Amino acid sequence: MDPTISVSKGCFVYKNGATRANPNKKTPTKRKRSVQAGSEVTSSLLGKELTSQPLYAAYTECWHQMHNHIVELQSESNSRTLEELEEFVTGAGEGSRQEDILPTAALLTGINQPDHLKQFESLTQHLNAKQAARVAVLQSRDCATLKAAVESMVYNLMEAQPSADDANEDEETEDDRDRKRLRRSQCTMKQLHLWYDNNYRGEGVKHQVLLVILPDFECFSASVLQDFILILSAQCDRLPFVLVLGVATAMTAVHSTLPYHVSSKIKLRVFQTQPAPTGLNELLDKVLLSPKYAFHLSGKAFKFLTHIFLYYDFSIQGFIQGFKYCLMEHYFAGNAFALCTSYTKALGRIQQLTHDDVETIRRLPSFRPYVEQINDCKRIIAVLTDDDYLKKKLPQLLRDCLLHFMLFRSSLEFFTELVGDLPRCPLGKLRRELYVNCLNKPIAQQAEYKECWQMLSFMSKDEFIAKVSRAIACTDQFLSEQIVPLELGDACAAEMRAELQTLKKLLNDVELATMETHAVTIESTCSSTDARPLADLTQVASRQQLKEQLLQRSKHDKQQSLSEYSRALHKVLDHIETHLVLAHLRPLQNAPPLHELYVFSDIATVRRNIIGAPRAALHTALNNPHFYMQCKCCELQDQSQLVSTMPDLSVVYKLHLECGRMINLFDWMQAFRSVLRAGDERDEQESNQEQLDPQVQARFTRAVAELQFLGYIKMSKRKTDHATRLTW
Repeated sequence: MDPTISVSKGCFVYKNGATRANPNKKTPTKRKRSVQAGSEVTSSLLGKELTSQPLYAAYTECWHQMHNHIVELQSESNSRTLEELEEFVTGAGEGSRQEDILPTAALLTGINQPDHLKQFESLTQHLNAKQAARVAVLQSRDCATLKAAVESMVYNLMEAQPSADDANEDEETEDDRDRKRLRRSQCTMKQLHLWYDNNYRGEGVKHQVLLVILPDFECFSASVLQDFILILSAQCDRLPFVLVLGVATAMTAVHSTLPYHVSSKIKLRVFQTQPAPTGLNELLDKVLLSPKYAFHLSGKAFKFLTHIFLYYDFSIQGFIQGFKYCLMEHYFAGNAFALCTSYTKALGRIQQLTHDDVETIRRLPSFRPYVEQINDCKRIIAVLTDDDYLKKKLPQLLRDCLLHFMLFRSSLEFFTELVGDLPRCPLGKLRRELYVNCLNKPIAQQAEYKECWQMLSFMSKDEFIAKVSRAIACTDQFLSEQIVPLELGDACAAEMRAELQTLKKLLNDVELATMETHAVTIESTCSSTDARPLADLTQVASRQQLKEQLLQRSKHDKQQSLSEYSRALHKVLDHIETHLVLAHLRPLQNAPPLHELYVFSDIATVRRNIIGAPRAALHTALNNPHFYMQCKCCELQDQSQLVSTMPDLSVVYKLHLECGRMINLFDWMQAFRSVLRAGDERDEQESNQEQLDPQVQARFTRAVAELQFLGYIKMSKRKTDHATRLTW
């Protein structure tokens, strides 16, 4: 049996660089990857029968485009801070240095520490590429003591590989790696002085800065950190040290950790990175809500991922991985979802659809309303039974969906600018909040929407004109920059600009309107949803109808004295509500047919797989190992059944569930023994009289220790032969 094959997960270590391969053969340290047709060809758990499907091609294409966009966006947002930090490091190495004063930079990274480790990696790679500094990144877990911190720093500085050597890294043999490896006893400041004098003190050799980065400053021991900084400051006259502190909270943490005799030895400069919520909003606005991508999240899925970020971890990388999981679940639902791409590519994939793929389309929830609106019985039968006929209808259906989402996004841009900065922000001030509100339920039926419309109607003339003009300008710019370059963008831009042009004319009427009062009727002033003819009070049948008619008459009396400006303002608001909000900002239940091909809404699957339930998973694994292992020997007919072929830990766990608070270890072991001997042909009485097998006792002891490690039991101090249950 291969020694590296195990039922349990593990890490197999070969000391001294030894491998199981031929020692005379050069072993590359990195596995080479080749890129073909925009996708990485690597070893994958997925077989060729799946990777050759259209759904996999559509998924990889969409993810690579979005991933590249995300990386580019993050690089732009972090580039300014990293450039300033790089200038500080290089300037500290080239300028005049004060004796016993250590140049120090405090980088306020925010609380999402795992995300910002990538920033330090980018800084390290950039400095190594320019050969401007030797970098040592020290984690708090590796620096429990001062000796360990110094050894880790010296080792990382002396063993750091500049990027110039990366090209030859694959050709580096194990002997070369072993020759450069240092022992712990050699990692001292004296050895660092000798190494630096030999490499960077000669004539014509550029002096390099020795950069020490502490990415998790708050996690370091205060005493270790203070002594470490004092050592670095004492060596500044001979070695060009520069210290970078990754501060996750605030500068008060630095001041409280470093007393005066330490802080007086450093020259501190503070750098600020982009806050995590700001980075998330930028990511959502420019990538996930970008009209260039056909894939969309439903309002509930979108809200679920953002809530995990805001209320749990503040991790942008975690949000990206959650979004990637949604993307994967969407495309791997079937080849029919490979149509979630650009219009031209979708037309090419329509003919590749099989009968099962077409049936998947017919089973979509929005397909039934599409069929019900057809008046011709022959067409209904053809749509339901003839695959070729439905394929001929798909191009128009897909075009309607793509145009709907483009118009939705353009109207959302206008709506965000219109209501995003109102007092108290009833619908929210961020684009992502309005996106969720518009997709979940009809926006015009929400009380917050009516409050926003009331605030807009109470605005002064200049404020209202400025706000609507600004919304029109932003939408027009969005159409020119984001919509027009896309496929089908011209059709979307033409429809939106026609509405905006009409809105400009109505806004011009508002600007020219006066405050003079004119008598008007309610039909010309009220919105289409509120305008109702006045009824005769003598024909009212109930008290509720009488109340409604009296309320309507009171409104009618108020509307009779509207000014010209009020009438023009109501026309503008009615046009916005009718032609932008109600027409384009529709919820998913009112979206065009087959919109499920473009929208992921399976929130239950995402919640089950992203938010872990460790206790339930452990119980399932121990109570029924077949659920995860899928082995025939552990298959159970009943959940309470005990099989001798089950893992020892599962047997012990199921036996402990039958006990009370205190468990007698001897009785527990005898029950364990009886389960193991259940398949034995010998008589039960004979097996009870037989002495306990040491192997069975060892297996039981190990299983109990594992159960105690998992936190299900603990050994009792009152009774040495008993264990106490910790879960119920």
